[in-house]
Amino acid sequence: MVFNEIQKSVRLFMPGIIGIISKSSQSRNEERLRLMMGCMMHEPFYNSGTYINKKLGLYVGWICHKNSFADCMPIYNEKKDLALIFSGENFPEMDLTGRLKERGHVFDRSKANYIIHLYEEEGEDFISSLNGWFNGVLIDCQKEVAVIFNDRYGMQRIYYHENKDEFLFSSEAKSLLKICPQLRTLDLKGLGELFGCGCVLENRTLFPGISLLPGAALWAFRNGTCVSKSHYFQPQIWENQEILEKEAFYSRLKQAFLDILPRYLGSNERIGMSLTGGLDSRIIMAGTQKPAGSLPCYTFDGMYRQSFDANIAGKVARLCHQPHQVLQLGGEFLSDFQKYAEKCIYISDGCLDACGSYELYLNKFARNIAPIRITGDYGGEVLRGLKPPKAVVPYERLFSPDFVNHIRNALKLNAGMRQAQRLSLNLFKNAPWYGRGRLAIEQSQLTLRTPYMDNGLVALMYQAPRHLIGSDGFSLRLIADCNPALLNIATDRGVGRLSKGSSIILRIYREFLFKTEYCYNHGMPNWLAEADYIFAPLHIERLFLGRHKFHHFRIWFRNELSDYIRDILLDKRASSRAYLNPKFLEKAVLNHIKGIGNYTNEINKALTVELIQRLLIENET
Repeated sequence: MVFNEIQKSVRLFMPGIIGIISKSSQSRNEERLRLMMGCMMHEPFYNSGTYINKKLGLYVGWICHKNSFADCMPIYNEKKDLALIFSGENFPEMDLTGRLKERGHVFDRSKANYIIHLYEEEGEDFISSLNGWFNGVLIDCQKEVAVIFNDRYGMQRIYYHENKDEFLFSSEAKSLLKICPQLRTLDLKGLGELFGCGCVLENRTLFPGISLLPGAALWAFRNGTCVSKSHYFQPQIWENQEILEKEAFYSRLKQAFLDILPRYLGSNERIGMSLTGGLDSRIIMAGTQKPAGSLPCYTFDGMYRQSFDANIAGKVARLCHQPHQVLQLGGEFLSDFQKYAEKCIYISDGCLDACGSYELYLNKFARNIAPIRITGDYGGEVLRGLKPPKAVVPYERLFSPDFVNHIRNALKLNAGMRQAQRLSLNLFKNAPWYGRGRLAIEQSQLTLRTPYMDNGLVALMYQAPRHLIGSDGFSLRLIADCNPALLNIATDRGVGRLSKGSSIILRIYREFLFKTEYCYNHGMPNWLAEADYIFAPLHIERLFLGRHKFHHFRIWFRNELSDYIRDILLDKRASSRAYLNPKFLEKAVLNHIKGIGNYTNEINKALTVELIQRLLIENET
C-alpha cells in the first residue's frame, strides 16, 4: 500500500466545507475541526481557513481552489453581523449583480462576495436565486442562527452525523470517520446497493450513522441544536408545468441555451473545453462566441490508436478555430496504478471504483491546460432523456449467500425508483448518487462546469413535448442553427448531416465496432478468453481496442496489473471478508491472470471494496 504518499506527498483532496455544531468545549471542537480538515489537506493550488463562532457553537472550515469563485471566505456584509461560508459556484442572471450594486452593496463581481447581500435583500429566499452546484453555511448573528444549505440537486455533497450532543458535517465522509471511530464499519445494505446499482441510494452512505444532506436542504441551527429541517425547492414545481407546442418550445430552448452559455464560459481564470465525438460538447462549441484560439480543447484517449472521440474532436476544434490536444492514458498510469487506485477510493469515499482511477490521472493533465473544465456532462440526460443505467445482479458467486440478499433488495428498491418521472430521476437521484464518484475525483483537480444542469434550462426541459423526448432532434437543430458546418462531421456513433443511405451504413458500422470492442474488452465470454490468451503474443487487442474506449482493464488486470491484483485480493485479509466468497474470489483472480477466464468486473468490485475496507474503515496508513 502507498497510502502514506496520499497524505504526505501528493495530497489530492476535494475542496469543500467541514463543520461542527456543538456546545461542548471550544478547545475540543477546535482540535477536532483541525483533524477533520487534516483529512482534506490542500495542494499548492488550494486555499483553506476556519470560522469559529463560540456563541452559536459553530466551528467551520473550508478548502477551495486558489482564485476560484469561492476563494474569498468568509464573506461578511458591511455591518459584519452576517457571514457566509460557501463552496462551489453560482451562475446568476446577468443583471443580478448590477441590481445589488445599485442598492449600494460593494463586492467583487467575479467572486462569491455578493451572495451575502442577496440574503440581506431576500432573506432565506436568496437560496432559490442561486444556480449551480454548491453548499454552504449562513450565519446570522442578529437572529443567532446558522443555516446549512446545498444546491437543489444535491450535487455538492454534505455528509453528516447527528446525535443528541452535536451535528457534524463535511464534504467528505472520511472527515467524520476521522473523529468518530465508532462509525468505521461498512453498512451491508449500502454495500449491496453499491454492487447492484453502482451507488448507495436514498441519501444513505456506505457507513452506518453517516447520511447525506438531501438536495435543496435548508437546515437551521440555534444554540447548537437543529431547530428545522426544510427544503427550499421540490421537483414537482418543475414537473407540474404546462407542456409547450414543439416550435414554441424549441424557440425558447434555443434562446435559453444561448443566454446561459456565456455564464459558464466566463471567468478570470483559464477555461478549457473537454471535447468528445458526441453531440453534447459539440452543441456547446456551436453556441460559443469565444474568439479564435481562446478556448483550448482536449480529449482523453488511450494507447492503442487514436479513438473516434479524439479524431472527431480534433476536427470540431479546428472548424471552430480553437486549439486541441489529446491527453493519453498510457504506460505511466499502469506503472503507478496502485497509487492512483488507492487515491481514487480515498478521495471519493469509495463512490468511484478502482477502475475509475484513470479520471484522477487524466484530470491532473487537464488542469495544466486550464483550471476550469467545461464538459457536456448530463446533456444526454437533459436534452434527450437518456435512461439511467439498469441495475443487475452482479456475479452472485463472488459473494456469500447472505450478502446476495442485500444486492437483490437493492435491485427491488432501484426498480421502484425508476417509476419516477425520467428527467427528475436523472437529475435528482441518478446524477447526485451515481455520478458522485467521478465528480469528486474531477473536483479534486479542477473546477468542473456543465451548462446542462442550469436551473433555467432544466426547468424549460420539463415543458418539452413528451413524444419528442428520446430523440436527437433538438440537439441537431441547436447545432444546425448555431454552426451548421459542425453537422458535416459525423459523431462517434455516426450521427450527422449525411445522406440517408450513408448515415445508416455508418451507424451500423460504428455500432458494430462499439459492440465488438465491448466484447473484446469487459464483455468477453470465458470460453473466448482462453483463446485470446493463447494468441496474446500477436497483440490481437490492437485490432479491436481503442476506437471507442481508452481504458482496457481486462487486458491490464491479466498482464501489467496482475501482480498488484494478486497481492491485494489473494491476501488473507481480503479472503476473510464476510460478504465475499473466498474460494470463488481466488478462482476468479487466478483464472483471469492465467488467461482462462474473464473476471474483470468481479476483480474491479472486489478490489474496490477491499481498498474501502483498508483505507476508510481500518484507516491503514
